[in-house]
Order: sequence, then C-alpha cells, then structure tokens
Amino acid sequence: MHSTQLALLALILGAAIGGLVSTIIFAALRARDRVDAQASLEIPDGVAEVLSGMDDAAVVVDTSSTILASSPPAAPFGLVVGTVLPSEELKSLARSARTGEVAATETMRLRRGAPPAEPRRVVVRATRISARLTFLVLRDITEKERVEQMRRDFVANTSHELKTPVGAVSLLSEAIESAADDPDQVRIFAARLTAEAARLASLTSRIMNLSRLQAADELSEERDVAVDEIVASAVEAHAIQADSAGVSVVRGGARGLWVRGDPQILSEAVGNLIANAVLYSPSGSSVGVGVKAVDDVVEIAVTDRGIGIAEGEQDRVFERFYRADQARSRRTGGTGLGLAIVKHAVQRHGGEVTLWSRPGRGSTFTIRLPLVEAPDAEPPRKKRKKSRATAAVTRPTPAAPAPVNGETA
Repeated sequence: MHSTQLALLALILGAAIGGLVSTIIFAALRARDRVDAQASLEIPDGVAEVLSGMDDAAVVVDTSSTILASSPPAAPFGLVVGTVLPSEELKSLARSARTGEVAATETMRLRRGAPPAEPRRVVVRATRISARLTFLVLRDITEKERVEQMRRDFVANTSHELKTPVGAVSLLSEAIESAADDPDQVRIFAARLTAEAARLASLTSRIMNLSRLQAADELSEERDVAVDEIVASAVEAHAIQADSAGVSVVRGGARGLWVRGDPQILSEAVGNLIANAVLYSPSGSSVGVGVKAVDDVVEIAVTDRGIGIAEGEQDRVFERFYRADQARSRRTGGTGLGLAIVKHAVQRHGGEVTLWSRPGRGSTFTIRLPLVEAPDAEPPRKKRKKSRATAAVTRPTPAAPAPVNGETA
C-alpha cells in the first residue's frame, strides 16, 4: 500500500515537472519567434494587400529608411520601393515612431512630381509595426486647406463689401431725417439712397448666384439651347446700359450653333461679359460679340476697345471681389463678382473662359462650350405629311442667308 502511494505521488510529480518543462519550452519558442519577427524585414501578412487598396500615399520602411512596400498614390511623391525616404522630416518622423510607444503625426510640405511642381501640404502619420519596420501614411490636405481659405476669404470679403452700402444707407437715412425741412436736399439724399439700395441688391443677388453655382450638384434647367438665343437674350438685357454709355453692341459670326446647358445661366454669363465690355469702353466705340465653331467647341467671344488689363492682373480677374480698376468699379457700382460668376457658370457646363488683353488696346473674353447637334425642327413623319399636302399647291421659298458680320444688335 505504501509503495503504491509513492508510485502515484511520483507519477503526479513527474507530470507536473513535465508540464512545467513543456510550458518553459513553449514560452521560449514563442519568445524566439517574437525576436525573429522583430528582427525580420519581411512584410507582415495582409500589409501588401492593404497598401494596394489605399487612396492615400503609404509606405513601409526599415531602420535605414528604405522603402520596402508602397501604395500606388505614393509614387508621385517620389516614394518608390527600393529607394530611401526623400525627406529628412519623413526619416525623423519614422525614427520617432519606431522608438516610441505611440504613433507620431506631423504636418509638412512635400513635393509631388517633378521639381517645377509646387510643394504640397501633407499630414504624415507614422506607426511602429516592429522594431525594424515602420508604417507611414501621407494625406494630402492642400486642396482642403485651399477651399477652407477660400471660404474664409469669401466670408471676409462679403462682410467688407456689404459694409459699404449698408453704412451708406444708414447715413443717408439719417441725413434725410435731419433735412426734413429742405425738400431739395431730401430729393438729393433720396436719389443717393436709391442708388445705394440698388447696389446692395445687386451685390446680394450676385453673391446668391455665385453660391448657387458653387453649391448645386446638377443644373436644374439643362437642355439643348441655341447659342443665338443665349446671345440675343444677353444683348437685349444690356441694351439700355449700352445706349446710355454711347456704345454699340455688334453681333457677328456663325449662326445655328447649339450647346447643352441652362439657358438662363449661360445668358447671364455672356451678359456679364457684355456689361463689363460696355463699362470699360469709351463712348462712341463698339463691343463685338462673335460666335464660331472650332472642331467640337463653340466659342463666344466678347471684344471691347477699352483700357485693357495689365498682364500681371489677368490671372486674378476671375477671383471673387477682385477689381483691376478699383476706383472705376467703385464709381460705377461694380461688385467684383461678375467674372467669378462667368467662370463658375462656364465650368458647370464643361467649358472654360479665357482672356486676351493688352493695356490701351482692349480685351477679349472667350467662352468655350462643347458643341451639340442641332435638334430637328419637327419629327420626320410630320415633314412627309406636310410635303404631300402642299406639293401641289406651292413650293417653299428658300430663306435668305443670314449676315455673318457687321450686324448691329
């Protein structure tokens, strides 16, 4: 009996010692695997697949800052497998993440493309994968910051522009109240008040139009529209302004061309160009509105013989609230939004607007829009029916050719 108990005790003790030894061996093997993984430069499973599907630039680098794997968007930044990180800031950030316990993040400027390309502002986040591998993700925030800056500028400029007419209305209303016993002064102040109110209404209307063009995803009234209709509507809307300024508007060029878009928006865009041309043209001169088709594009050019625009300012005339001639714009009530509206209206229609100008020789603004085929005047069946019914009665008289140049609108 005693020997049986000793044997059982020995068996239990041997099992315990064996389990302990197995545990120690297993722990040692796992520790060895961890050390090997930490010292290895092999990319962990799944990382390459993640990189291939990323929209942001991302790379895996080793301790020498050599790129071992990268996502497709990383190439434009010069982050190519087998090369070293091109920026000392990137190298320093990778080292910080590799030696630290948490991910490191930094905002920096990196060049994307060949040296002429402007540096981009990017946010870089570095995460430690192992003792020898670091994962870097680069997010380009250049456009985001540009849009945000534009928004801040727009709010600031709008507040500044609204302050002038609102202040003038307030002062004129006080002046009218104080001159209540002087009818002549009241009439003078009332006329100026009306002018400032009209300027305020024009400014708010243009701000709303510009906001609508920038915010809307789709054009609400898109259809095939005749360029003749667009030009005629724009010229008619500014006929009184042209007559008052002693400027004639001449329509020339091709007829019967069609584009796709919102006729009201396009008419307002051409009208803004005509209004500017009339505004900056001397009395007795003319403003030309020419239309032509070049390949698959319709060009609507508005030409004046005014003061022209200096070359250094031509890139800025399409900015919101920018005025090449500040004094003249203030005197005539210009808002500085007309050309910005033209630019966004044309871009919404898949086109572009360009400028040619020389000081003292005038300016030409050209709207370029995709050309579409002219729709049929009526269905073919109706045409055949009409021809059978009228063939025995009369023959249609051919229309006289429309003039292409020198027609005064």
